[in-house]
Amino acid sequence: MTTQRAALPFTLDEQLCFALYSTSLAMTKAYKPLLEKLGLTYPQYLAMLVLWETDNVTVKDMATRLNLDPATVTPLLKRLEAQGLVERVRGTDDERLVYIRLSSAGKTLKRQAREVPAEIFCATQQTPEFLLRLRDDLTRLRATLNDYMDDGE
Repeated sequence: MTTQRAALPFTLDEQLCFALYSTSLAMTKAYKPLLEKLGLTYPQYLAMLVLWETDNVTVKDMATRLNLDPATVTPLLKRLEAQGLVERVRGTDDERLVYIRLSSAGKTLKRQAREVPAEIFCATQQTPEFLLRLRDDLTRLRATLNDYMDDGE
């Protein structure tokens, strides 16, 4: 792709990275009061979403799903375990694997968390079509950037 360098944006408000970063902060801020009612932080909520979708996953699979390093996910999972929401269990066939399973409290929390997406939808004041298109566009952008980074290694 050829681009004239002089035409590229340089001010803060013209930067795509800043628009994404500041929007991510705003989104996390919108989630905060909703998640506080559940006793979760935003990263913990994301981990619970993974488990509510597919219970009994390895730490490695959880990290992959969240686009994080396993070393980043482990402390987060330890805190969820301390809250009684998940259990960490060593694999029987391969003890190097650690599986994460929902506890009964973690399964119960899923029912309480069902209100969160609707509240966030209302907070955005956007149409479902716009939000779905935005999500799909951001997912494609993330995949393109990941591919670019993988090619550079």
